Amino acid sequence: MSIVLKLSRSSRMYRPNELLEGKIIIKLNSSISHQGIRITANGTVNLQVRGGSAGVIESFYGVIKPVHIMNKSVEVKPSGKLSSGTTEIPFSVVIKEKGKDDLERFYETYHGANISIQYLITADITRGYLHKSLSATMEFIVESEKDSLYNRPMSPEMVSFYITQDTQRHPLLPELLSGRFRVTGKIPTQCSLLDPLTGELTVEASAVPIRSIDIHLLRIEAILVGEKYVTETSVIQTTQVADGDVCRSMTLPIYVILPRLLICPTISAGPFSIEFQVSIVITFQSELSKLQPKADPRTPRLWLALETLPLRLFRSE
Repeated sequence: MSIVLKLSRSSRMYRPNELLEGKIIIKLNSSISHQGIRITANGTVNLQVRGGSAGVIESFYGVIKPVHIMNKSVEVKPSGKLSSGTTEIPFSVVIKEKGKDDLERFYETYHGANISIQYLITADITRGYLHKSLSATMEFIVESEKDSLYNRPMSPEMVSFYITQDTQRHPLLPELLSGRFRVTGKIPTQCSLLDPLTGELTVEASAVPIRSIDIHLLRIEAILVGEKYVTETSVIQTTQVADGDVCRSMTLPIYVILPRLLICPTISAGPFSIEFQVSIVITFQSELSKLQPKADPRTPRLWLALETLPLRLFRSE
């Protein structure tokens, strides 16, 4: 006895103004009676505050009340019987009702550390008090409506950056003082989710050999707890640009592929917000770094030089 959901699209990606279609596949060893089969589609923004990102008082809140985006339920089959073997029941659900634009705001699917935007579809076969009900749940992915998409710019807006001892809020290795270290480059501060994050950098001077150059994609999740926001920054992914010491004055390309479910368009809502940053991290060859090989790249260290820039993400046509 099993029940499986299968959506019409293998990608499971839909827009709010599209019809969510699929079928319920039921396999039974013998016929059973039921009190109705329903399909329910719901979307929620799940919020939680962990002790490490909040004070003592805020940590008591734990899981915050979720933000409800949608909840649609449709009966696809009235009470009756299901015969043995395999039965396929088609279904369709309107994700967003016409004329309710102001009542329902759909955010894109996002799996974060403290914030999760998730859309689920569930099939339930009710069998009464004496029998266990059957159910199956599947996640579907929601993307922005076409009407709200930005026109893709001809070329990304690039911002120049430079990294020296003077740009750091912490001291670097003594050998790097007196202008003996400088890295320059350019990178966009806004990027479409459909495009890679591209740019370039050049090591103009470094008195200490470089061990690695990495690009960190960061998320900044803020949740309203009581009367103030609890904010936590975490690393989404790391892309290595260079391994080992690099030639001076040679331009290195930056090419970062954005992970789909771990990012979303930048959001600034009332109870929560999701923003992003990009951090260029230069790691120098040092005996001190070997003592702490798993150090957080966002923590100031003598052997780390970094530059962090805001990154606005959006979905384009």
